[in-house]
Amino acid sequence: MTNRYDLIKIQEKLQKKLTPDRYQHTLGVMYTCAALAMCHGCNLERAMVAGLLHDCAKCIPNDKKISICEKNNIAITEAERKNPSLLHAKAGVFLAKSKYDIEDEDILDAIRYHTTGNVDMTLLQKITYLADYIEPLRKYESCLAVRDYFYKGVAEIACPESDREN
Repeated sequence: MTNRYDLIKIQEKLQKKLTPDRYQHTLGVMYTCAALAMCHGCNLERAMVAGLLHDCAKCIPNDKKISICEKNNIAITEAERKNPSLLHAKAGVFLAKSKYDIEDEDILDAIRYHTTGNVDMTLLQKITYLADYIEPLRKYESCLAVRDYFYKGVAEIACPESDREN
């Protein structure tokens, strides 16, 4: 199997565009996407690309996010106009296509829906959505509970409670 994407090149380019904290979050999402993809039979490379690029427009100033959307006929809702940070997913799809040469519609939709979700999401889209929520650097209470739910089952399968040492 040949890789279609140069993950190292994408990482190097992306690191220049994101703040250090956002870049670390992005790597966490990429690795979490990879883990979930392996567990659930999703294409590993596509999951890693979606995780890596999910926030590629996050650090762009809000006025530029609006400009990107307007110049490229990307619809902006009233809520997005009032809170342009919400546009990072839509602008991210544009950047993934134009700056990172991503043409895979499922990867693009995974970026598009990573914060809002969507009806009838594909496995890749669900993985990206979930990975953004539970990646290791997230520390808020609801995230910890969801992460615990997803990873505790693995421990139970690998080492049932009756076999564990105290």
